[in-house]
Amino acid sequence: MRLLHARLRNIGPFVDTELQLSRAPLVTEAPVEPEEGGLTVFFGGSGTGKTLLLSVLAMTRPGHALPPLPVHLAQAKERASDEPSYAVTEWTLGDDDPSRQHPLIITSPSAVLPDETAEQTTGRRREQAAFDRRAQTEGGFVFVTFSGARWFSRTPNMLTTPERTLLRHDVRQPASFDDPTRADLTRETKQVLTYATIGRALAEREGGAERLVRFETALREVVDVMLEPFDLRYAGVNPFTLEPEMRDHTGRTFVFDALPRPARHLVALGALSLRALAAAYPNAEHPRVTEGVVAVDDVESQQEPTLLRALLPLFRRALPNVQWLLTTASTQLALAAGPSNVVALRRSDTAIEISEGNLH
Repeated sequence: MRLLHARLRNIGPFVDTELQLSRAPLVTEAPVEPEEGGLTVFFGGSGTGKTLLLSVLAMTRPGHALPPLPVHLAQAKERASDEPSYAVTEWTLGDDDPSRQHPLIITSPSAVLPDETAEQTTGRRREQAAFDRRAQTEGGFVFVTFSGARWFSRTPNMLTTPERTLLRHDVRQPASFDDPTRADLTRETKQVLTYATIGRALAEREGGAERLVRFETALREVVDVMLEPFDLRYAGVNPFTLEPEMRDHTGRTFVFDALPRPARHLVALGALSLRALAAAYPNAEHPRVTEGVVAVDDVESQQEPTLLRALLPLFRRALPNVQWLLTTASTQLALAAGPSNVVALRRSDTAIEISEGNLH
């Protein structure tokens, strides 16, 4: 699945905004550069609606379409039209429906599109409802979100009911981009790393659980890519504490809590995204190259300035078939993305202006 196009109508500062989000076909296993597609950087300063934009996209996707956030009263008074707020997104389904040649249109509930007849509206809503049921019952349609308020506590590892947590894909999982109480990624990241290693060890001993072997192999590859800037690799799980560990080139090991803060962020982004892909496509031979969308708010958060230019190639190498939707206020990171992958947001007197590929 990949997001092609989006339109936001009367949502917050977005009066009538259209975005073209994908220009290139999905790639293969080979690593690619960010300029070749599959990555969009929303660049803008504070108050330009970057977080709201990701929230709207997360609420207008197959299997999870909700009404848009209410318009601020002051913004509503500035508008001459009383047209209701809605969002429209277009998706190419890829492996979720290989035979489908045209995009799937998802809209906010009760949206009526311009120049659409009553029969067309009814047909579109029925199709959307059918794909909602399919996404909720058959898996797939991966859309992973990460809040800009993400942080890491000193939480001990704890594994509970992995079949209902780590191995279950919920397409209706709500996105929260501005609630710090739900943005602690420590326990979930540790659970993914630990369960993958323990599950593989048990699967190889007992047999019959090739899915866990494939998942752990892919997880090691993804984490190792994310740790390259820090000269670290995934070492496995400590048998006494069940804490995941990393190893440097000298053989010295570090528990997850002792990693540099930027490294913990990158490991979490890679490991939790792969977990969602592996849960949504349990029969995939190579979970690392399955398709999905990952939205990261304030991607530069807690990262060293010297690493910003290296982040985007790392993401694309770690999960080459994922469409990354990233927001940032960092000029350095936006420049590293390349003009064709940047959407610049600027605030005017009454709305947000959008320009593609131009940071000036």
